[in-house]
Amino acid sequence: MNRLMQLNRRARPLANRIACQTVLGMACAAALATPGVAAAAGKYKVFLSMSYVGNDWQTEAANMVKAEAASPEMRDKVDLEVQVAGTDAQKQIQQINSMVQAGANAIIVYPVSPTALNRAIKNACSKGVVVAAYDSEVTEPCAHNITIDQHEAGRATAEWLAKTINRKGNIVMITGVPGTSVDRARTEAAKQVFAKYPDIKVVAEGVGMWSQATAKTELSKILATNSWDKINGLWMQVGCFTAASMQLEAGVPDGKIRPCAGESSNGHLVQMLPAGTVKGNGSYRSIGYPSIAYGSPPFSGAYALKLAVAKLEGKDFPNHVTLKLPLVETSQAKLCTTGSIDELRGGCTAISPDKVPPGWFADIYSDETSNLGLSAALNGKPD
Repeated sequence: MNRLMQLNRRARPLANRIACQTVLGMACAAALATPGVAAAAGKYKVFLSMSYVGNDWQTEAANMVKAEAASPEMRDKVDLEVQVAGTDAQKQIQQINSMVQAGANAIIVYPVSPTALNRAIKNACSKGVVVAAYDSEVTEPCAHNITIDQHEAGRATAEWLAKTINRKGNIVMITGVPGTSVDRARTEAAKQVFAKYPDIKVVAEGVGMWSQATAKTELSKILATNSWDKINGLWMQVGCFTAASMQLEAGVPDGKIRPCAGESSNGHLVQMLPAGTVKGNGSYRSIGYPSIAYGSPPFSGAYALKLAVAKLEGKDFPNHVTLKLPLVETSQAKLCTTGSIDELRGGCTAISPDKVPPGWFADIYSDETSNLGLSAALNGKPD
């Protein structure tokens, strides 16, 4: 009898495993995705789901997620895999579903749409997966969003431009990636501002895809029918550096460059420095560019990863985290000579051109991800 009881005890765990796999497969998968279970078995399985990647910002943000995952604080906790869907919402949905089936504990996502992924996200949440969207938002209530106030980014920069051109004149607008919550919020807010001033006219618009190269193509099309002497200002989600460069190439003097409200690309921020601060023969130099630069910090994805892992460990993760909106005007521009974390922490705005390309985004530092600096953003390696 004792021998029989021992055999039964030994057989019970195997029977339980078989039952789990055959009868309760879905329930077991959910259990494995709950906080603490994956950690006991090994690393958390985390996926980075990206949509459009054809610009500097997306590359930089992805690098910072990779660097956070490889940091001393995370490398023994996280196994990170990256997948790219492009602008195809259906493909991103399929990828998210596959991530869940593959045993994801957390999914960090740059969503191609605020609503199209909701069903896939809700399904992931129901399996115990932590889903966190960065920069661009999703509306599924179970997901977490980490972003700046995108509406305020559009409003504040448009108000600056309107004031700078004395609330009258012709404006060119270059927008971002269509369909994203980011592009919609910024563009709608800016247009609401310009609509308040009857003497401001938006004479042309182009879809810039948050890319310097695409912004140049769109501006070239616009200039075929609108010469620089007919343009008083520019509002560009990305591309102020390109706009100034094109004017310099066209022979417009430094002091006559049209004011631009736009992004925190390093080329733009260097151009905003007092003339002579960074010298050179090309356009990647300081000209005292009349501008305002807003930032949508590329560390937001890395911060989302950090918060997602914290939730898996049983800590709190608010459903919406609003990051401080970085805004820099020409008078506030300050050069980082080395690009060290200490300099970034000290509030410099532009990195020396010998360190980074002009399309690279300079607002990389946060106290929340204080281990990430130039190496993280450039190479995906912790500093």
